[in-house]
Amino acid sequence: MAQASFDLVVIGSGPGGYVAAIRAAQLGLNVACIEQEAALGGTCLRIGCIPSKALLEASELFYEAKKSFSSFGIKLSGVELDLAKMLQKKDSVVRANTQGVAFLFKKHKITRYVGHGRIAGPGRVLVSGENEAELQAKHILIATGSKVAPLRGVEMDGKLIGSSTEALAYEAVPKHLVVIGAGYIGLEMGSVWSRLGSKVTVLEYLDRILPGMDSELAAEAKKILERQGLRFQLGARVTGAKPSNGGVRVEIADAEPVECDRVLVAVGRVPNTDELGLDSIGLALDERGRIPVDEHFRTAKAGVYAIGDVIKGPMLAHKASEEGIACVEHIVTGYGHVNYDAIPGVVYTNPEVASVGKTEDELKEAGIPFKKGVFPFSANGRARALGQIEGRAKFLADAKTDRLLGVHIIGPRAGDLIAEATVAIEFAASAEDVARTSHAHPTLAEVMKEAALAAEGRPIHI
Repeated sequence: MAQASFDLVVIGSGPGGYVAAIRAAQLGLNVACIEQEAALGGTCLRIGCIPSKALLEASELFYEAKKSFSSFGIKLSGVELDLAKMLQKKDSVVRANTQGVAFLFKKHKITRYVGHGRIAGPGRVLVSGENEAELQAKHILIATGSKVAPLRGVEMDGKLIGSSTEALAYEAVPKHLVVIGAGYIGLEMGSVWSRLGSKVTVLEYLDRILPGMDSELAAEAKKILERQGLRFQLGARVTGAKPSNGGVRVEIADAEPVECDRVLVAVGRVPNTDELGLDSIGLALDERGRIPVDEHFRTAKAGVYAIGDVIKGPMLAHKASEEGIACVEHIVTGYGHVNYDAIPGVVYTNPEVASVGKTEDELKEAGIPFKKGVFPFSANGRARALGQIEGRAKFLADAKTDRLLGVHIIGPRAGDLIAEATVAIEFAASAEDVARTSHAHPTLAEVMKEAALAAEGRPIHI
């Protein structure tokens, strides 16, 4: 068995792990990264964020070609779906991204091990698999991400009943797709297959969609998605799903069962901490299977750190990246910090839904006095030119200081627009700061300026 010593060994090559490895190498550390999959990039690049966005973009273009182009004076006939070609395009996007990470590893002289990493004691990591090795490390960073959460009574067979991994590669458009869970993943993948021709039924245990996001915008998103053809059944507790007559029968407590030909289970994700050897160093998990860490991502055991989906907080790729950078910077320089009030979240439906900071619900519950400014995309010139006027931006500012507390957007390119709000919150800006900043005309970003003005009670264009 090969042996080697490193300053830092990173277990996992997702957006947390590979970014941490690169930053550590930039800071002069000798770094190794262990990844059991052949391709680097983790769930996000291989079977998550990147392939889903490729399919969302492709399905949206297909849908617009059939439904919207005529309103711009573009007449098309015989628009057809080539699903195999669409999936090939998705795969090529994934391949380019994972190869890009491999290039960056070579550029920064990061040693890559293909296999499963397991801690075997203080400062010791064993690699089993293609590159068997015993590694000595001054620092060990756990960045193994998350896996699909199971649902009691529903056994996924990877064919008729599966996760988002399978939903990214259906060989044919399902006639009727049932999505269990109305969160980010369920709504995005439901939107993809709805646009491509599926009847889509979304079953959600709660009485709302998009739990955790601003409830007012979530309610508006539900209405828009319903107009697009998605059917929602809220308060639905799924008790089972089994193959039946060539399809699937989904059982719901106190409701009629639903017959379909595909089921997507999207009820969330759980930390991926299996067989990491944590017991070898006496490291215990919390009640939700996460690794406890302090503000600098240090575990209770010296020299062992954890970031991303295996610790508390939202399971978002960019959150993991920020934590990875902060973690290794603190190791090397003694400084490293993540502002969790400035971590945006985006749902890539059409229109997109984006959020950063506190929601209106959270501020009310905490008893924090705030003022609200809202501006609709229907009053924005660029949105009208694009033919995308649904939605609005909402600014929430402290009633006394005017400091921005949260910004929430539903509308075209909300995922891009939220970046301005994230920077504003990061730098403790006020609503007035945004309102007094010049925004190019005509752009969608003017909605942000107007919403900030509305928080002061003085919008211009409405």
